[in-house]
Amino acid sequence: MKKDDKNMLQMPLVALRGLNVFPNMILHFDVARPKSIRALEEAMISDQSIFLVAQKDAETEEPESKDLYNVGTISSIKQILKLPTNTIRVLVEGNKRGKIVSFEQEDPYFLVNVEEYDHEEDPIDVNKQALIRAGAEIFEEYAKVNNRISSDTIRNIVSMEKPGEMADAIASNIQLRLEDKQKILSAFDEEERLLMVIKILKSEIEILNVQKDILDKVKKNIDQSQKEYYLREQLKIIQNELGDRDGIQGEINEYREKLNEIDPPQEVREKVEKELQRMLKIPAASAESVVVRNYIDWILDLPWTKETKESHNIKYAKKILEKDHYGLEKVKERILEFLSIREMSPKVNSPIICLVGPPGVGKTSIAHSIAKALNRNYVRISLGGVRDEAEIRGHRRTYVGALPGRIIQGLKQAKSKNPLMLLDEIDKMSSDFRGDPSAALLEVLDAEQNHAFRDHFIELPFDLSNVLFLATANTLDTIPRPLLDRMEVIQISSYTEEEKFHIAYNHLIDKQLEKHGMTRSQLRISREVIKNIITYYTKEAGVRKLERCIGELCRKAAKEILEEDKKCVRITESNLEKYLGVKKYRINKIMEQAEIGIARGLAWTPVGGDTLSIEVNTMKGTGKFELTGQLGDVMKESAKAAISYIRSRAESLGIDSNFYKDMDIHIHIPEGAVPKDGPSAGITMATAMISALTNQPVRNDVGMTGEITLRGRVLPIGGLKEKILAAKAAGIKTVILPIDNEKDLNELSNSIKENMEFVLVKNMEEVLNHAIIKENLYECK
Repeated sequence: MKKDDKNMLQMPLVALRGLNVFPNMILHFDVARPKSIRALEEAMISDQSIFLVAQKDAETEEPESKDLYNVGTISSIKQILKLPTNTIRVLVEGNKRGKIVSFEQEDPYFLVNVEEYDHEEDPIDVNKQALIRAGAEIFEEYAKVNNRISSDTIRNIVSMEKPGEMADAIASNIQLRLEDKQKILSAFDEEERLLMVIKILKSEIEILNVQKDILDKVKKNIDQSQKEYYLREQLKIIQNELGDRDGIQGEINEYREKLNEIDPPQEVREKVEKELQRMLKIPAASAESVVVRNYIDWILDLPWTKETKESHNIKYAKKILEKDHYGLEKVKERILEFLSIREMSPKVNSPIICLVGPPGVGKTSIAHSIAKALNRNYVRISLGGVRDEAEIRGHRRTYVGALPGRIIQGLKQAKSKNPLMLLDEIDKMSSDFRGDPSAALLEVLDAEQNHAFRDHFIELPFDLSNVLFLATANTLDTIPRPLLDRMEVIQISSYTEEEKFHIAYNHLIDKQLEKHGMTRSQLRISREVIKNIITYYTKEAGVRKLERCIGELCRKAAKEILEEDKKCVRITESNLEKYLGVKKYRINKIMEQAEIGIARGLAWTPVGGDTLSIEVNTMKGTGKFELTGQLGDVMKESAKAAISYIRSRAESLGIDSNFYKDMDIHIHIPEGAVPKDGPSAGITMATAMISALTNQPVRNDVGMTGEITLRGRVLPIGGLKEKILAAKAAGIKTVILPIDNEKDLNELSNSIKENMEFVLVKNMEEVLNHAIIKENLYECK
């Protein structure tokens, strides 16, 4: 072992193919040869030092000592990773140069004696500084020509202050032949090494410059005339394919012809002409050109002057409405009134009618009949789930994929400026951070504003005053007040069983037979069958479920006709269950006799009316008050108000005044899985509790509905028609109603009120006089 700057070391050796490792260089490579893997394992056992040296010929599979260069790099193993392909990926860091002195062994791995090159740093003099600067400048010049070296790498190398380190860093970051890199690695003198790198860089720069000049000359040698000829031929083919032989000017001429045909207002004409001038200046392939074309197409497709001739024939309109719809008297009457006014004063503003009612009662379908009766084009706009203001008023053209709002799109679809536009499900709109669409509808539905409606996309005023707007909703609760104020509300209540029967027999059967390709002679449905379907297979306000049941009968009959080769299928009461299955619903008939603590209430549901049996039990206890049957908050509050009323009148009712201390009261409403809410069961719960506390039965043929107050007053309720229909179906003969509902009762048809007795009450005293059996609890004065 020598002293000073050289030491003798013994370590395993790994031969590298086509690769050099320089000091201060970190890289990874894959090792597959068994000899090299054993050398790595031995290095990991000792001090993780390994000698890395390149082999002279990369094609040699099993190199011997003579096949290796004698100068390499003493390196440290940082990480070893075993790969699934029986190879090892190793991460190493070069430390110092080394020279092989002798080979200790070649099997099972190379073990060599290496002289370590440990250079003592000499002070930086003027010559070295000049050399470092020259190296930095030539490397920067090389990086500009190469364009493959990152700015961070350039900055790090240029800032180095040692010639040896700079030479090694440059050599490890440029593409060179293995022989050139080995010469740089074998140069132990720092200045000599950097000079060698500078010479190589100069040579590489010259080669790269010559290569660039050759490529530039090749590009310039393309014949310009051939290029122009090729492009012109391409353009001709494209124009022929698109049917545009005259180019952009021909397209603009077509737009002008269409503009003259529609003859729009002057403001619209000026806007289109301005956009056509822009088209001439914009390149046809640009994105802006597509936006302009789309905008012009939308303007020219709108019915600025087109309109259908409106029918003012009241008799014809009445005939159409009566033919298509049974019932709906208020709606028909309102449309005929509108026609009468239009006949006398054509300039009157079109009304905005809002049809409100439960699902399936014909709100949407009647709009189509009205359009047919008025000879207006029909367009339907579904507003259910719309929560973006731009859906109504349109997007601005600056946005990608901008479109006009639903109103302008509907007018394009209608192809006339005076269509009947149905705003379906107007109560299902919502709002979020993108705006409130219901607020955007305010201008559309205001007769004083909509004569100059401006869509954000079109940016031109469009007259909506000739449009007849119809809106539909299931409830008014979710419609904002300002929007509701602009509409004329017409309530459409549930159909009676008689109305459902006529609708089914006169309309639905023929509609479903035609839909399923059958005739009345192939499928015969008796009147009793229709009534049974309405009673036992449907429970709804409208007729959608009824229509589906008739459709099911058609499908099963068609299958039977084809399978059994029948000519006709008859559906009767006796075989109805064979086709539709067992009965799905039962009628809540009145109880056979009066019982204590059970009162019959009337309820409104989205699918029609229903009756509720409210049961009350009293037990000895500590004054607990329990409510079961999935009651809502309002219903629970009604029960508490009834308890407070009973406690305040306990003495006059003949009830122990301390009943709330030593007695538990339990109120239950059957069908506990069905949520129930609303104030109209107040008097029913109070009656049932008083019956249970006084031990006096409630009449079994009486139904009641009304809200109760703490003082026993009876307040009005809604859904009267549906509740009375439910009472009639259950066999209830007497119905107790709030006196304030008298006006609603008078509006009902006589067929609904037939064979029914109605008792109008102001307070609980009158309710108890008509509901509780035995002597009256109160003497009415």
